[in-house]
Amino acid sequence: MAIPSFGSPKLFTALFLSSILLLGIHIDAVIGEGGSSSSSSRPLPSVDLLQSQCLAVPAPQFLSSIQSTINVVRKVMGTVSHFGSVFGDFRLSIAISDCLDLLDFSTDELSWAASATQNPKNKHNGTGDLGSDLQTWLSATLANQDTCIEGFDGTNSILKGVVSSSLREITSLVRDLLSKVHPSSKPKSGSHGGDHGHGGRKLINAQKFPSWVRLDDRKLLQVGRVTADAVVAQDGTGNFTSVQDAVMAAPDYSTRRFVIYIKKGVYKENVEIKKKKWNIMMVGDGMGVTVISGSRSFVDGWTTFRSATFAVSGRGFIARDMTFENTAGPEKHQAVALRSDSDLSVFYRCSMKGYQDTLYTHTLRQFFRECRISGTIDFIFGDASAVFQSCLIQAKKGLPSQKNTITAQGRKDPNQPTGFSFQFCNVTADSDLKPYINTTMTYLGRPWKPYSRAVFMQSYLSEVLRPEGWLEWNGNFALNTLFYGEYMNYGPGAGLGRRVKWPGFHALNSSAQAVNYTVAQFIEGNKWLPSTGITYVAGFGV
Repeated sequence: MAIPSFGSPKLFTALFLSSILLLGIHIDAVIGEGGSSSSSSRPLPSVDLLQSQCLAVPAPQFLSSIQSTINVVRKVMGTVSHFGSVFGDFRLSIAISDCLDLLDFSTDELSWAASATQNPKNKHNGTGDLGSDLQTWLSATLANQDTCIEGFDGTNSILKGVVSSSLREITSLVRDLLSKVHPSSKPKSGSHGGDHGHGGRKLINAQKFPSWVRLDDRKLLQVGRVTADAVVAQDGTGNFTSVQDAVMAAPDYSTRRFVIYIKKGVYKENVEIKKKKWNIMMVGDGMGVTVISGSRSFVDGWTTFRSATFAVSGRGFIARDMTFENTAGPEKHQAVALRSDSDLSVFYRCSMKGYQDTLYTHTLRQFFRECRISGTIDFIFGDASAVFQSCLIQAKKGLPSQKNTITAQGRKDPNQPTGFSFQFCNVTADSDLKPYINTTMTYLGRPWKPYSRAVFMQSYLSEVLRPEGWLEWNGNFALNTLFYGEYMNYGPGAGLGRRVKWPGFHALNSSAQAVNYTVAQFIEGNKWLPSTGITYVAGFGV
């Protein structure tokens, strides 16, 4: 795609002045407003408890810093919005639209953190673990700035520089906020925290779901039939023939579950569930039976973020028995099948099919159970806290001489709680790759960002994997700071003798190290074990 020329002196001058203006906004927002927030003078219940358990600074000071950051984000949104109609460039306009959405996400996430800081005893919009919630929301805000800038790849570098300068202060402020939140009480990587007495399988019932899945939702996930609020059917036997139309009919900010049943068929549409659509559940007729299919790609002018066939931002989303696919093919480069920015979201018995960048676990907390995920380059990527349990991970055949990498996790700050954990999974070759296993190199992952984190444990690793296991991103980048771990894997690709020798790679040899990446530890599963009636692998099972 051609990059527009900056031959106009007037246009160049306008951008230069805009850059100065944005820098001025930073100074005004941080110095002029940082100490004047009315929130800092409000009485805070349980402040002593909040400060001792979660914060390294007094709660009023932390709250004031959040409000100052929100003010900066809002002012930057106002400035970036003025660029939307300046250029007649499709990719550029999409990148600007992405930035506005991402900054809007950040405003919400910072507001959730502020609300939780003011009322630390309330569950708010999270799990009830205040430290974990604060870290998760601030981490998502940090990731949003990077995603905004990455959207300008392939566009004019001067405008990208202007936007980058406007976001730099936000990133700095959010990193500072993250550093002031104490880590959760769960053990850190490499620590020797225990398994809360659940060394084996805690047998109670028949499925495994994390703590935020309410009992009613667990029942919905387990039974064969559900009572739907809306039915989508291509043959006209439902309320809607379009999935997007059904989504639009769902109530905003709903505190009850809104169930959309999608009958069998291939729905060729791009679906987006906006941030105000809370607690939607989609139920299909099965993987490969109910299919949402699209073909947007980077080569065709879309940003990676906006290329998703299915994108969900509303909190508490659940999907069951569906396929999400992007059919653009390997030659179209980045082409996302599913993107999730939905906090506390669950994907159960779902398939994500594509090539490069199939599954974009962008931010926040996500749980994947009994899913099938296929692709080529970085086909599970993003900066969420995501656990994959009992999933089929299939590498596909890409372009000639192309290397397959299953993960590209995007953790950029050591205070972020994010990462990918794979447990009881099956890592193998898809049918199109099996004849080419000896000539196509496949790896567990590579470090997209400096503190990239991914762990595979108790999983079957087939001969599709190279003996080295992991691949560099660019020379020595991140090899000292990443955290890649393997624990009790088996199969022909699980041997550790020829694995990479990077300082950041860890052959975990004790449960005390690996327990940090179980569902119970990584996404707070132990909170609900005494009362749920659900089988739950608190540690490592049997």
